Amino acid sequence: MSYFAVQRNGQAATAEELAPLAFTGYAHFTAMQVRGGRVRGLDLHLGRLRSASLELFGRALPEEQVLSCLRSALETGPGDLSLTATVYSPSGEFTAAEPAAELEILVRTSEPAAGPAGPLTLTAVEYERVLPAVKHVGEVAKTYFLRQATAQGADDAAFVDRRGRLSEGTIWNLAFWDGAVVVWPEAEVLTGTTMGVLHRRLARLGVPQRVQEITLDDLPALAGGVVMNSWTPGVAVRRIGSVPLPEAPSFLDVLHEAYQAEPLASP
Repeated sequence: MSYFAVQRNGQAATAEELAPLAFTGYAHFTAMQVRGGRVRGLDLHLGRLRSASLELFGRALPEEQVLSCLRSALETGPGDLSLTATVYSPSGEFTAAEPAAELEILVRTSEPAAGPAGPLTLTAVEYERVLPAVKHVGEVAKTYFLRQATAQGADDAAFVDRRGRLSEGTIWNLAFWDGAVVVWPEAEVLTGTTMGVLHRRLARLGVPQRVQEITLDDLPALAGGVVMNSWTPGVAVRRIGSVPLPEAPSFLDVLHEAYQAEPLASP
């Protein structure tokens, strides 16, 4: 049987409370996979919520309040689940200035997820997200380009910025492999929490990393590519646009080993 629950400010949310939020688009969130009641990269999720709140609202919820709401949601469900925490202002959107209303947090839990098996084929779409460093809601382009990609027989889409650089996927970060070094695209992107976990764990494992601009023309010189998000530290990519990428099982092994080295933390 499927599991699904929503809490507002640490309490079960009612239909009356949720109705005004149904079509609002000025908010931000973080998504995580919970295993045994614990989370990898919890500090990164908390940091993301804080920095995004400061960017959108000029203030942030106290960390202990956020943790209390996360704990409250976890207490109502099984040990393994997906969790999304969304921070918003009850004043809504389409206002010229943000009133001083207290920020609120909506926590939704549902079935755990692990991501697709791959390898994936991605279309290459020229697109740049607004406020790319913020994981904000209401991004119609992500679903639009995903559906455009699947209509063309691909699995998803990768974004190319106005300078021709690969940046990220619809709901994914991109990473590449040159045979010895993990290569992160240099572009304006959302730094995913899984990406952040891998940055620090790869460094501790002594795996070299670098950041560089990557265009479609650069792909033939690389030895593999993956996408990653809160579901998984790596799903192989076999093609971006018309450019094939070789299979790189050792690259996937490195990413999964690094991710597993990150300890799970309780909120």
